[in-house]
Amino acid sequence: MRYLSDILNGIPASELQGSPDVEIVSIASDSRKVVPGSLFIAVRGTLVDGHNFIETAIKSGAVAIICEELPAHLTGEVSFIMVADSAVALGLLASNFYDRPSSKLKLVGVTGTNGKTTVATLLYQLFRDLGYKCGLLSTVENQINGEVIPATHTTPDPIELNRLLDDMVAKGCDYCFMEVSSHAVVQHRIDGLTFSGGIFTNITHDHLDYHKTFDNYLKAKKGFFDALPKNAFALTNIDDRNGEVMLQNTKAHKKSYALKSMADYRAKILENQFGGLLLQINNEEVWFKMVGSFNAYNLLAVYAAAMLLDQDKAKVLTSLSKLKGAEGRFDYFISPDKVIGIVDYAHTPDAVQNVLSTIHNIRKGNEKVITIIGCGGDRDKTKRPVMAKVACEWSDKVILTSDNPRSEDPAQIIKDMEAGVGPSQQKKTISITDRREAIKTACHLAAPGDIILLAGKGHEKYQEVKGVRTHFDDKEELIKAFANV
Repeated sequence: MRYLSDILNGIPASELQGSPDVEIVSIASDSRKVVPGSLFIAVRGTLVDGHNFIETAIKSGAVAIICEELPAHLTGEVSFIMVADSAVALGLLASNFYDRPSSKLKLVGVTGTNGKTTVATLLYQLFRDLGYKCGLLSTVENQINGEVIPATHTTPDPIELNRLLDDMVAKGCDYCFMEVSSHAVVQHRIDGLTFSGGIFTNITHDHLDYHKTFDNYLKAKKGFFDALPKNAFALTNIDDRNGEVMLQNTKAHKKSYALKSMADYRAKILENQFGGLLLQINNEEVWFKMVGSFNAYNLLAVYAAAMLLDQDKAKVLTSLSKLKGAEGRFDYFISPDKVIGIVDYAHTPDAVQNVLSTIHNIRKGNEKVITIIGCGGDRDKTKRPVMAKVACEWSDKVILTSDNPRSEDPAQIIKDMEAGVGPSQQKKTISITDRREAIKTACHLAAPGDIILLAGKGHEKYQEVKGVRTHFDDKEELIKAFANV
């Protein structure tokens, strides 16, 4: 239990109506989660304005209200606090309510278009293997020292985020590794958190449906580094053309990693095959179970972060050499007929090209590459033709299909993708709306030794059509289709 005055610590309020000494048993930004004794924060969202639910919150037992505009009729039994921006205040309030849990462990954030999940997951696995108690906040799942907690967003809302961090502290965690999405930065979900470090993987075409321009998207990523404290580290991929941009205004300790450029932490790919990677990292040769140049970057970022967190070099490299990364990231297996199946979460043009170029670099030459690919509905439409174009350029056969159409017409999404298929590529392209049928077709087309890439959904265990989610697991469907060929 907390007093309102404690929760308001550090939050500038322009007006206070009522007592600051009221006891608060919970905080909520959703009126449906209000219980007697709650503090309700009225946030203006993109679709719903929390100010419209103040009365509902009071009827449910809210004893204090944070708002940007005082209601016309105030009740003397409820304390009202007016702030300039409720969304900004929410993160600080949540941190205060849970007694600033992020300051009681080492919190490391990972941001970028591609690689966030893999880097965060590898760090979590690495540090647990090194003997630490750790937490993980990722797109695939949240974990507290081995206990799995389902994830609904890349970065949870501030209240859930601080609740999870508080749980990690209570269970003795030394570290937490979390993905930091661009949405989370812009929506102030990470406000109030104390980070010990930040990692930038890369930035490419994505989320322009939300950010509108690439410049806005870049600023969102950069905003995370701008806010890092001076005692934290800021680690960036200097091979990315915007890698240095991330460090321009940060107060944190600046460090870089690269495969191609001069950097604080460097690696060189010596071998790249389906069995794994042989890397030279700062003059040490190590064999890793992961595949592809994009994973070379991921592994190097993890190694560099571990060094910045004062871990032993030999122990880190030994542990990393045993790890396999996140589910649905270049997740490959071989069918009974010797066809290689690869399931990957790649859902941006750059990520698709990374995966296909990796396949191209390690294939022997005669096998066909069959790519099954779709694009999500209610998301950035401009990348749809680009995704199809990239798939066609790097594949022998392409099947355009549904991803998560959401509220859109699946056929229209595929039509948008078809605009990126050139005249010379049309003969090798098939459009099949039903994703399950598309997978079956690819398996029938494949001969022994061929490679099927099933891109876009990776770890997801559902498909969303017309607002309804039904069970759908790409790897499960691909294995099933192989068995029935």
